[in-house]
Amino acid sequence: MVKEKKKEGKPKKNDFKSFLKKRAPIYLALIAMLIVFVVPELTKGDLESSFPELTSEERQVLDLLMNYNGPNDFGLTVMDAITNKISEEYPDEKIFDHKKTIVDLAISKINGEEYNIILNFKSYKGELNYDWNVDKSLGKITSNNQDSKHIIDLVDFYD
Repeated sequence: MVKEKKKEGKPKKNDFKSFLKKRAPIYLALIAMLIVFVVPELTKGDLESSFPELTSEERQVLDLLMNYNGPNDFGLTVMDAITNKISEEYPDEKIFDHKKTIVDLAISKINGEEYNIILNFKSYKGELNYDWNVDKSLGKITSNNQDSKHIIDLVDFYD
């Protein structure tokens, strides 16, 4: 009977708490590795995430342009072609994370259903400038400079 009273007076040891205390450095190391290696990959910049906030109408026009994949509706898209061009210029670099990289996007209504889209990519090595007219009702895309024409030709004739 006396022994039972002593057991009741002593607080119960929390097994889970002691389990965590013994392994805390291991858990901290795993969390640190997750932050160092996984989070940057999840937040990796790309062209589309560099675009500014757009209205729904501007987003529709931009999607029409960026998702254009040629007259046969198959293959390389404009977004893929531009991304590939940037990757060729900056191999093995996370160029969108670089502090001197700027992506400017301007969408303006010309008349009726026709819009002008200007995309400028600026970095420490130089610039890539694209200028298109997009007719929203017809789905027609017209290039206004040589770089834009090259991208559209690449998409149109991609096998």
